[in-house]
Amino acid sequence: MTHRGPQRLIAALLPAALSICIPTGAAAQPQSQSPEQAHGGGTCPSPAQVRPLELPSSPAATPPLPAPDGSDYRHLLRPTPAGWPIVEHWCVWIEPTTAVDGTGEARRQADWLAAVEAALQQWSELLSISRVTNPEQAQVRLWRRRPPLQRLADGRQRASHGRAVLTLVAAWRQQQWWAEPRIDVLLSAGQAPLPLQATALHELGHAFGLWAHSDQAGDAMAAIPGGRPVLQLSRRDRATMQWLLGQRPQMPTATKPAEIPAAAPTPPKAPTAD
Repeated sequence: MTHRGPQRLIAALLPAALSICIPTGAAAQPQSQSPEQAHGGGTCPSPAQVRPLELPSSPAATPPLPAPDGSDYRHLLRPTPAGWPIVEHWCVWIEPTTAVDGTGEARRQADWLAAVEAALQQWSELLSISRVTNPEQAQVRLWRRRPPLQRLADGRQRASHGRAVLTLVAAWRQQQWWAEPRIDVLLSAGQAPLPLQATALHELGHAFGLWAHSDQAGDAMAAIPGGRPVLQLSRRDRATMQWLLGQRPQMPTATKPAEIPAAAPTPPKAPTAD
């Protein structure tokens, strides 16, 4: 979106800004413990290793969700080839301020941080979230960066103030491999506070699993925003997230490729995660 944005973007992106992979190698063995247990019941330990995963060669097709009665937009969501990219507890890192106090840059960074924290508070009403000080601990990392220009299918380039990029990784933690979502959110500081907060609210929605856009302008996850920045989650945003949280299985234990369930192929012309 024009008002929506790690120090690097990982791998080639699928049309919905998803980089989807599954683990390989002898070290990835089946485990019976859940990822949430491995995380210490909501804590955020740093994994000993994190490695990129490989895209399944032929994910199985599944039918789209039926259109609901308008109370949410679940029918627009798509899972990854490894399932829904959600976890029971999210660990979030926000790039800290670095400028010298009293400078214009310090004020801009402080405004950026305040907008991001206000947006995160909205999602914290629905989700279990911990803030961490080390980006290696986080599944979601927010960077004070303007996203690079995005080249469209017709050759034009599009600028945006925000972008979320999803990668599925294998993380080695407590002597086990786990399949996990890792999301880098780039948010430009070059916006007024309220549009920036709206951008952060939207991109965090992608990060927490809403990899689609709403078709109504009053929703935080709208593809095309209305005349005023959306600073609070709408009833439809909340209902869609509540539906998503009820989906099982979540991200499966990282095993060998044949044991990762294929979900749905990438839909044609899927929206980018701006």
